[in-house]
Amino acid sequence: MEISAQLVKQLRDRTGAGMMDAKKALVETSGDIEKAIDVLRTKGLAKAAKKGDRETFAGAVVVKVEGNKGIVVEVNSETDFVARNEKFQGFVKTVADKAFAANADITAVMTEDMNTELANQIATIGEKLDVRRMTSVEVSDGAVISYVHNRLADNIGLIGVLVAIEAPGADAAKMAEVGEQVAMHIAASSPTFLNVEDVDAATLEREKAVAREKAIAAGKPADIAEKMVAGNVKKYYDEVVLNEQAFFIDPSKKIKDFVATIAPGAKITKFTRFVVGEKI
Repeated sequence: MEISAQLVKQLRDRTGAGMMDAKKALVETSGDIEKAIDVLRTKGLAKAAKKGDRETFAGAVVVKVEGNKGIVVEVNSETDFVARNEKFQGFVKTVADKAFAANADITAVMTEDMNTELANQIATIGEKLDVRRMTSVEVSDGAVISYVHNRLADNIGLIGVLVAIEAPGADAAKMAEVGEQVAMHIAASSPTFLNVEDVDAATLEREKAVAREKAIAAGKPADIAEKMVAGNVKKYYDEVVLNEQAFFIDPSKKIKDFVATIAPGAKITKFTRFVVGEKI
């Protein structure tokens, strides 16, 4: 089949593979880009493809925390210049306030009045704006901690993180200190899952298949290949599961062990990480 230059470019952007290698992989998989990624990974010609692969886009992320609840909202603009505009940032904060009151229900937030305000902002600023997404995080007995990276203004930046830590009876100052460090870690390390049990079966089987094919291609016997698969699965967990990641300040500790220093039984119950423009 004929493979378009645009499809080859998409595969190269996602994998870093050479043009001819990307084209051959797409021909081999009849243009299926996800299968082509696996072919390139099997041959050692691609970087590990993760669900969180991102493209750059403009706008801002805002976080708001009160009590045991927090929300994070992303509002997009066409340029980075607008993201630094005070009018835009004021609108973003208004959206965050409404999102907090509506428990991050975007339908409840974007009422007729808010859509009118959005239209007014577009007319004033001169760029297309989009209230793209929002989510909330709560905890019953603990704290929600926020962090913004590449800060544009108070609680506004290019990366926004919320992490909920359950720790009954824990010292509030200690929880805040540990929580902020964990939130910073999340911003830097981009975990996909909280616990090993959260990794979906399809994703896990895909990782196993790639590791198995690489071992077989290297001429390893079946029993050795399976041991290599198990090793690769553990490595995958260490990379994408928050609680299994090595804490970036003290790599001798896993995140779950670092959180346990707050108080016995302390644990992360939920986290979220928004990056401006990811997956657009």
